[in-house]
Parts: sequence; structure tokens; C-alpha cells
Amino acid sequence: MTATEGGSGVDAEVGGAVALARVQDQPLSVDEVLAAVRNDRAGAVALFVGQVRDHDGGRGVVALDYSAHPSADSVAETITQRYAARPGIERVAMVHRVGSLVVGDLAIVAAVSAAHRGEAFEACSQLVEEVKAALPIWKHQQFADGTHEWVGIG
Repeated sequence: MTATEGGSGVDAEVGGAVALARVQDQPLSVDEVLAAVRNDRAGAVALFVGQVRDHDGGRGVVALDYSAHPSADSVAETITQRYAARPGIERVAMVHRVGSLVVGDLAIVAAVSAAHRGEAFEACSQLVEEVKAALPIWKHQQFADGTHEWVGIG
């Protein structure tokens, strides 16, 4: 199964730290991601949920499509492994959606469990920023005025 056919990625614990790392074409589950990072050693869980908003750059957004390179699952795993290797981090999970989405749909869910909240917040925030910058996913936005734009190309 490829990234755009329901997701493959990492679904099992790898070295006790990466709990989930994949790209999928099905709706995302916050509960699944939270369950993946649960750990008795963790005193904190930081969670990020990114959803499709109704505007961008002053224009109304009606829908968007995410497209992924075939290497997206592998890149997602590599990125999450880097954060899982940090001191104090217990588990890391990140799932990104591809396909057609509408306003309100979840685009990314990421969570980090750690011994302390500072480590969890910092790692989760940096994880999401790195995913946005490095995961080979491109966004095609459709605007209310009939125009469209690609984001992440080039």
C-alpha cells in the first residue's frame, strides 16, 4: 500500500520511541495519535492538530488537495525518529493527510510524550515545523473567487 492508498508508514513501536509516522488518504484520528504516544514514563503529552481553514492570504478557501511524493512515508519516519531520539522524549507520532480536503478537515496530527512539559512542547512544535518544511507534500488550494494556487512547489 502506498502513501496515497491509505498509508503505510510506521505503525508499531520502533525502538520504543516512534509510535506512528505516516501519510494517509483517510480522515485523521486525534484519538489514534494520542493513544500511540501514551506511556507510563511520560508526565506530559503535547498535541498539535492542524485543520483546513477558510482563508489564506486574505482570500476565502473552499477546498484543497494534498499530493505526496512516494517517499513521503519514509521521510516522515526519518523526521519523527530524529525527535524520538532526543533526551526525555518517550514517544512521537505524526500523521499527515493527502487527497481532497474541505474546510474543517484535519490535515496533520502530531503528538510527543515526554518526561516534562517543556520537552514535549518544544519537540512537538519543532516536529510540526520540520514536517511543514521537509515532508514532500504539496498543497493545491481552491479559493472562493475561482482562483487556485500550489503551495510547496519549487
